[in-house]
Amino acid sequence: MATVVTQASGAPLDVSHKRVILASSLGTVFEWYDFYLYGSLAAIIGQQFFSGLNETSAFIFALLAFAAGFAVRPFGALVFGRVGDLVGRKYTFLITIVIMGLSTFLVGVLPSYAAVGVAAPVLLITLRLLQGLALGGEYGGAATYVAEHAPHGKRGFYTSFIQITATLGLFMSLLVILGCKAWLGESFNTWGWRVPFLLSAVLLAVSVYIRLKLAESPVFQQMKAEGRGSKAPLTESFARWSNLKIVILALLGATAGQAVVWYCGQFYALYFLGQTLKIDATTTQLLIAAALLIGTPFFVLFGWLSDRIGRKAVVLAGCLLAAVTYFPIFKGLTHYGNPAIEAASASAPVTVVADPATCSFQVDLIGKKTFTSSCDVAKSYLAKKGIPYENLAAPAGTVAQVKVGGTVIDAFEGGAMAKPEFKAAGEAFGKSVGAALKEAGYPDKADPAQIDKPMLIVLLTLLVIYVTMVYGPIAAWLVELFPTRIRYTSMSLPYHIGNGWFGGFLPTTAFAIVALTGNIYSGLWYPVAVALMTFVIGLLFLRETKDVDIAK
Repeated sequence: MATVVTQASGAPLDVSHKRVILASSLGTVFEWYDFYLYGSLAAIIGQQFFSGLNETSAFIFALLAFAAGFAVRPFGALVFGRVGDLVGRKYTFLITIVIMGLSTFLVGVLPSYAAVGVAAPVLLITLRLLQGLALGGEYGGAATYVAEHAPHGKRGFYTSFIQITATLGLFMSLLVILGCKAWLGESFNTWGWRVPFLLSAVLLAVSVYIRLKLAESPVFQQMKAEGRGSKAPLTESFARWSNLKIVILALLGATAGQAVVWYCGQFYALYFLGQTLKIDATTTQLLIAAALLIGTPFFVLFGWLSDRIGRKAVVLAGCLLAAVTYFPIFKGLTHYGNPAIEAASASAPVTVVADPATCSFQVDLIGKKTFTSSCDVAKSYLAKKGIPYENLAAPAGTVAQVKVGGTVIDAFEGGAMAKPEFKAAGEAFGKSVGAALKEAGYPDKADPAQIDKPMLIVLLTLLVIYVTMVYGPIAAWLVELFPTRIRYTSMSLPYHIGNGWFGGFLPTTAFAIVALTGNIYSGLWYPVAVALMTFVIGLLFLRETKDVDIAK
């Protein structure tokens, strides 16, 4: 039988309250574990479910499928936010975890593209959409639930434990993946990648059991008992300008910047090390895991600090620091992770000479486009190899060329690569460019002997600390911006638009920018611009909330 926990105003949390918060946080860890498995295994999933595309398109499309789950998160926020404000916090996020867990388990049993063709990616994206809908309802419920149990003056500290759950979920997923790789060896890439998804069934059972033991939020119970509940939370949240204005400002002045700092510091860094710097997957995951382990306590530190100096100061400082230092930090990752790329690009720069009109922005949202111009062929090859290059305009109608130092290789007008003539041309082009790159010192993969792991961990930990600055206080800030009767609905939408759209599409957008420009750092302009926007809007238009009474 669930125990009802009540809270006296200003009283410290006793053992029962801490148990409630731990149970809520633990369930959220499991949810984020489920969601991040896909992100961590994007490269393998691209091979399994998008093998009908070329390698560059397959990876970008796998990232788009990852982003698809984020795209629907705002809709989950609307659906489950409304239910949470009408029915209660407890039962709403009990439903979300069941949907999330089942969807993740089913990814582990999906047939591959080789087995069922286009039905495989369709089914995969469907499950990703269900995961996104569930997660859209999860965070607002957990954050609201914990905040409404916490005493005044400690909400930043206690909700910071919810913020840890996202990083712990990623950490757990990395550990499970590494363990499965060690156990299964070469079989992991063919079928063993399914095991972490299947293990989510155990986590689901534990999470459901824990959440069934929880009681409803005392603040929500009090509101209901006093008859102050909303009968139309969507209307009150978004059809009344007084509240809608705060929703918009919370999005642009808080969660958008928080999201890009979060995803750049954890996911984009993960992809940058593996996809661009060609550091092997196991080393990459261990480096990220080490940085997460070191950085995670800072969530609580900055949550605690926000109770003293304010949510706004901590979050906006994190956005500003990230925007100012991202470029040098990522250049440092290259210097300490794969210095051969840095040296080769300085001594023998690569240039694509092409008619700009023939160069495409190579993002295929439906898997039907073909990028066959000589410019696209050249850029696709270099992007796949993680080779930085510059662009030089050529006269209209000319065939693109790749210059590696003093060596010039003509590209070709492509077509269906299954046709022998195009396949042969592609192989010949790849062989010629590959030989020129090797002679110029460009590595096929990072040399383990040249990887400075301690310095990489320092830089990655700094990225994680930025994450903790923007993410640690955000739950308390959002909860305090809105009244109890529409809190779940109002705070969930800006959070999930910010994290689902601004953050979720960051890896795809950044890599597409890199493929277009050839500059391996150019994708960083996206998170830098969004973080600066949030800093300015939040500074000028959002209020500090640490001292408000959330029981109203």
